Amino acid sequence: MAELSQNTSSDLSGLPVALGDILAAADTIRGAVVETPCSYSRTLSNICGCDIWLKFENLQFTSSFKERGALNRLTALTPEERARGVIAMSAGNHAQGVAYHAKRLGIPATIVMPVGTPMVKVENTKHHGAEVVVTGATLEEAAAYARSHGEARGMIFVHPYDDPLVVAGQGTVGLEMLKAVPELDTLVVPIGGGGLISGIGIAAKSIKPTVRILGVEAWLYPSMYNAIHDGNLPARGDTLAEGIAVKSPGKITTEIVRRLVDDIALVNEAELERAVATLISIEKTVVEGAGAAGLAALMSDTSRFAGRKVGLVLSGGNIDTRLIASVLTRELAREGRLTQLSLDIPDRPGQLAAVASLLAEAGANIIEVSHQRTFSDLPAKATLLQLVIETRDSAHLDEVMAKLGASGLSARCT
Repeated sequence: MAELSQNTSSDLSGLPVALGDILAAADTIRGAVVETPCSYSRTLSNICGCDIWLKFENLQFTSSFKERGALNRLTALTPEERARGVIAMSAGNHAQGVAYHAKRLGIPATIVMPVGTPMVKVENTKHHGAEVVVTGATLEEAAAYARSHGEARGMIFVHPYDDPLVVAGQGTVGLEMLKAVPELDTLVVPIGGGGLISGIGIAAKSIKPTVRILGVEAWLYPSMYNAIHDGNLPARGDTLAEGIAVKSPGKITTEIVRRLVDDIALVNEAELERAVATLISIEKTVVEGAGAAGLAALMSDTSRFAGRKVGLVLSGGNIDTRLIASVLTRELAREGRLTQLSLDIPDRPGQLAAVASLLAEAGANIIEVSHQRTFSDLPAKATLLQLVIETRDSAHLDEVMAKLGASGLSARCT
């Protein structure tokens, strides 16, 4: 990626949302939405070579910034509209924000969620009192169903991002960040449909025109990147960042991003996994893939942020516990701390003990053991020994492999 440059065309005139709308939204949601911490991270700053502040939106009651826009939109409904009820489509976080605050305000809510939405998000949405319909292979298909279903029943459609009131609500994140840390010169924000970065962009550029705004998308869903750069990169597949897996960004938000956002970075799945694992291990905070996208962008290209004062939005923390376990173990494998070995050994007593002894002498810990006698091309008097071992790091793994090789064992990482 190129050096982050200043967007000299940050014209705020004529946009559908102004600073006044965001200030009004802040008054509307005050007391009902958490003003989350924006805290300095000494360790991440040292790792990335810049000063980093983290905006912990994963600490909202529903673990996502989406509450802000949802509440601002719901509060604007007339009594007659509230009685008719609302309907929304969402991959999870907007769903929970709408469901939670609709219940607080006594508004009936139906949420349409695409197939493949993490179960934790589906169950949490039901827990907040909404009727949940799971249908559609993509967010766009879920949206089409939500619109037709809602129109047939006279319900009010609450869009997750392409709505000025929603954008204004999300913009309160930017207000809080610059209030807490006025010296911030760069804000790094995940992009799905674009509501969060649009609101933050308007708030930040209105208060501090010199601030730089960097959006981040998953490589598998570069929809806003395509819209801004007239690109045609494919948008498809399963991403850890399902919260920003949007094929078509909003019309309102695309125009705002085009005018106010300085650049858009794309991050791959390994970078997202590394960022999630890093936030857990260093900050002791659980963040979903979309919420970790900003840190993934920093860690993948630290040189472009050197010396800057960077605000990162940890946009959400709704991630399945099984997925967390998978991410953490995969990261251990990448770091050389968890490795699967395959060894060809004679099938006779004492061989496993000999291997175990060598590993113990090398300081490696055996996690799993498996013998494969049937499904291999080894001679009948041999067996395939498969081990999962734990080592301190990749250098220690090299030492272990060297010790096994020096003992005449044919060991390979698999």
